[in-house]
Amino acid sequence: MTEDLKISATRRSVLLGTALAGAATLTGSMAAAAPLARPARPAMAMSPDTKVTRVQAEQIAKAAPADLSGYERVKLELVQPPFAPKHEQVASGSPKIVEIEMTVEERLTVIDEDTGASIWAMTYNGSVPGPLIIVHQDDYVELTLRSPSTNQLEHNIDFHASTGALGGGGLTHIYPGEETVLRFKATKAGLFTYHCAPGGAMIPYHVCHGMNGAIMVLPRDGLKDRDGNPLRYDEIAYIGEQDYYLPKDADGTYKTYDNAGDDYAESLDAMRTLTPTHVVFNGAVGALTGGKALRSEVGKTVLMIHNQANRDSRPHLIGGHGDYVWESGSFTDAPQTGLETWFIRGGSAGAAMYTFKQPGVYAYVNHNLIEAALLGATAHFVVDGEWDNNLMEQVVAPRTSET
Repeated sequence: MTEDLKISATRRSVLLGTALAGAATLTGSMAAAAPLARPARPAMAMSPDTKVTRVQAEQIAKAAPADLSGYERVKLELVQPPFAPKHEQVASGSPKIVEIEMTVEERLTVIDEDTGASIWAMTYNGSVPGPLIIVHQDDYVELTLRSPSTNQLEHNIDFHASTGALGGGGLTHIYPGEETVLRFKATKAGLFTYHCAPGGAMIPYHVCHGMNGAIMVLPRDGLKDRDGNPLRYDEIAYIGEQDYYLPKDADGTYKTYDNAGDDYAESLDAMRTLTPTHVVFNGAVGALTGGKALRSEVGKTVLMIHNQANRDSRPHLIGGHGDYVWESGSFTDAPQTGLETWFIRGGSAGAAMYTFKQPGVYAYVNHNLIEAALLGATAHFVVDGEWDNNLMEQVVAPRTSET
């Protein structure tokens, strides 16, 4: 064993021992490594029984290898939200093995420039939400997940679209300086959340620090209405709604921390209030407004994908509608039509399709308007085109009333 491997093994052992206690380890040099303060009431109810996981590992070791003969391998190049990777709406050919790569990044992120509020965000590929993954039903997703040695904490990934081993979470635990490869078959068509789930209190801690995203599994013959007619979109707007729980000083100032994980105990205290300090789209207040607003044109059909890994939400497009809505995310079910506001359950993703009919600014909000206006859950679409007075007209401009 080389000296580097000895250091890596030691680091993994220390992190593993700490993780089992429900906390992470801060590491500068391994000799100085020390566990974070434990929460007052360790939350381990979501951690599986070690005997059960041991039996599962034995069963996995004995299982016959998957028959992948005849499958073509393709690479999906992931992109930063709110954009979507290049893809086919209707699959060509037979199911494929879709290779993707994600790197865990722990990064200090300002989430509100007005107050300077910041958080050590836990991210996949550096963004909140993590990148949108798009495959077709019956494709295999083959993920290479890496964690640079500069990270501090343990990470993994739980795909709600997958089957078995805690959504893959049980097979993807990695520590700084490690990587793993997971392959699963996308058997169900729909929109699904993915998120980090290391175990115990670390599950909500990582999710509420931004470590979540969405995967869209399209039917092989594309989206359809309830009568089986094809539905096509021109653009995708990928919106991840994120609730943050930032600790504050006695005077109400948001606290800052030197390293990822330093806020663990105080974040858990803030999270137990169930009252978020921020509810934002795509990681930060104003991430999708002003100069960062989403752009479209009259006549374009946009598929608005909404992911919320933790709390219920009520998306609404001010000035538009949900022409077709997959509220639960299931493409197996017929879409609802003509909705003014739709419901996204916590821990799920859904979508609404709308064809813009008027130019101007459309506000896409969580229609808990307190969260939209005060906590940050607002995005804007800026739509180009010609105005249609048949749809709306200002008959009289505001003027002084004689009464």
